[in-house]
Amino acid sequence: GCVFAQRGHGDKPITLDMMSNVTTANKDLPEAARRDMVLASIAIKYTQSNSVGYAANGMMIGVGAGQQSRVDCVKLAGRKVTTWWMRQHPKVLGLKFKPEVKRQARVNARVRYIEGDMSDIERAEWAAQFEEVPAPLSPDDYAEHMAKLTGVTLSSDAFFPFRDSIDVAVKFGVKYVAQPGGSVQDKGVTDACDQYGLVQSHHGVRLFHH
Repeated sequence: GCVFAQRGHGDKPITLDMMSNVTTANKDLPEAARRDMVLASIAIKYTQSNSVGYAANGMMIGVGAGQQSRVDCVKLAGRKVTTWWMRQHPKVLGLKFKPEVKRQARVNARVRYIEGDMSDIERAEWAAQFEEVPAPLSPDDYAEHMAKLTGVTLSSDAFFPFRDSIDVAVKFGVKYVAQPGGSVQDKGVTDACDQYGLVQSHHGVRLFHH
C-alpha cells in the first residue's frame, strides 16, 4: 500500500495572523482576502504535493495537485478557474436545452461547451441536447470575460521557485498570493508580484503532503 507523510508543519493550525507578513510593496490586504488565503492554504494542506489552490469569496475555485512542476499546478488549477468563471458567460447562461435534458447532463454539457475540445462523435451527441445548437465560444469571448475576473487568491504548499507561476496566475484574476517563502528566488518572485501590483504574504509554513 501507499504511505503518505506530511512534511513541514502539517499539524500546525493555519490562522489569519499567519498571513500578516506582507512582502510586497502593495500592503492592501482586506480581511476577506486574508480569509481566502487561510481557506486555500487549508485546502492544499490535504492535497498531494506539489499543489496550489485558487480561492475567491470564501470558495475554492481551482486546485492543482500532484505535479512535479509547481507552475504546472498553477496552470492545471487555472483551467478549473476558467471553467468556473466562464460558466457565468452570457453565452453559457443562454444555452437552450431541450426540456427533457436532466440537471446534471446540463452541467456536464456547459463544461464541455466551455472546454470545447470535443471529437466529432462527441460533438454530435452533445449537440443533440439543445433546441438551438450554439456557436462555439470564440477566443475573444474567453479573453473579454476572463479579464473581468479579479480579487482571486492563490496559495502554494511550498515556495514558488520561479516567477513563472506569478506570470501565469495573473491570467486567472489573482490579486493575492500566500506562500511559505524561503526560496533563494523569493526576491524575484516578489518583484514579479510588485510588477503586477499583487499582495503577497509569506506565512513560513511548508505544507508538503507526499
